Amino acid sequence: MGYYNLEAGAQNQPPDTIILPLKIRAGAEILGPVIYLTDKNNLNTEGYISVDLNAKTGIFLGAGYSDYKYSQYNYEYMSRGYFVKAGVDFNLLKPETSRGKYWAGIGLRYGLSSFTSEIPSFEHDSYWGTTITTIPSTTSMGHYLEAAPGFRAEIFNNFSMGWSVNIRVLLYTGTGRDLRPINFPGYGAGDESVGFGINYFLSWNIPYRRIKVQINQEEPEETEETEETQGTNTTEPPGSLLSPAEYP
Repeated sequence: MGYYNLEAGAQNQPPDTIILPLKIRAGAEILGPVIYLTDKNNLNTEGYISVDLNAKTGIFLGAGYSDYKYSQYNYEYMSRGYFVKAGVDFNLLKPETSRGKYWAGIGLRYGLSSFTSEIPSFEHDSYWGTTITTIPSTTSMGHYLEAAPGFRAEIFNNFSMGWSVNIRVLLYTGTGRDLRPINFPGYGAGDESVGFGINYFLSWNIPYRRIKVQINQEEPEETEETEETQGTNTTEPPGSLLSPAEYP
């Protein structure tokens, strides 16, 4: 006859809740400075701060600086300026998987850019000869929308690495439809209505609060063996232990 250990069975049951740390993150984008080491005409720097609101959502605030130069045989172009981005991050991982250390989801952001652009020299050949002119510096302000699916993992205690693929939709360049900037800080090529990019971030994480999160328990599926065992009565009546000769 077997006995079921109630205490051991209770210990083997997964918990209904887990303790999850909420964190403040400060990070820096590293791909832009790496590109600048090989191309001195293109500098992009960006940093961000994010705050976990709960196990699934967090708020995001980012800012950066861009300095872009371009030249070819008949003209030069320069653009520099700042941009800010604000939005919400959604973690698609379950709390028991993320544990406050892993993030895989999507961020939705609104971006605003203020920049100056100029053409220091422009040569134009015509019937009457070569004309050299300039377009002075002008200040513009534009904005765009961004969706950023990505992944982040904590590789050391409170230190994480991650990447995101950025899909951007240009709303307004600030320079009009017929005179778009070659480079739009924070966005990319100003002549593209939809732009793409990729970012790599290093982040420092600061836990500021712990919350208790309810997790869903999956009910175990009944197997055929279990059903057959439950449907078969293995206990014999007391009279079945008597021999036929002992029946009255």
